[in-house]
Amino acid sequence: MVMGTLVYGIRYTLPEYLCTLLVAGGVSAFALAKSSSKTISKLAHPNAPLGYGLCFLNLAFDGFTNATQDSISARYPKTGAWDIMLGMNLWGAIYNFVFMFGWPQASGYQAIEFCKNHPEAGWDILYYCLCGAIGQNFIFFTISRFGSLTNTTITTTRKFVSIVVSSVVSGNPLSRKQWGSVVMVFSGLSYQIYLKWQKAQKKRKTM
Repeated sequence: MVMGTLVYGIRYTLPEYLCTLLVAGGVSAFALAKSSSKTISKLAHPNAPLGYGLCFLNLAFDGFTNATQDSISARYPKTGAWDIMLGMNLWGAIYNFVFMFGWPQASGYQAIEFCKNHPEAGWDILYYCLCGAIGQNFIFFTISRFGSLTNTTITTTRKFVSIVVSSVVSGNPLSRKQWGSVVMVFSGLSYQIYLKWQKAQKKRKTM
């Protein structure tokens, strides 16, 4: 949302900002509360500033990508999910090919040699790519139909629920701070669902 507003001037309502703040804040608070001293001690060279810096860069580039996808969909209404998917994967393949095979010591040659020595790994990679391609259809359909904000909310919620379920099933009880984070996330999601329902009701009345 921030990148969309700064780069492309996309306007969001105050309730949308509030929903996003609750979800993002809840997920962040949950992740920070889960970082115990036992977990940190397992790291070979703990470097919190570097880790947070890389996370910030990841979020910035991801936000710019999402905002660009929304801008393309708005400027070119006939652009479909497969058009965006083709563009993303085509340029991604070009960049990765140059990175992996652009010089003699590149990692791509080592990967090919590894697959030659372990053919079963090549099949696993193929299955992984096929599953990723199928999954991307749902992702880009959501982006083209409902926008990147909805897609980000779905993916973030899925990851968050997976973490919570994994913690409960594995016998790791959640602290009060973590349960507070869970309440924050689902409050934001519930409010977002209510806003969409309210918007749908207004459209029905005007028809």
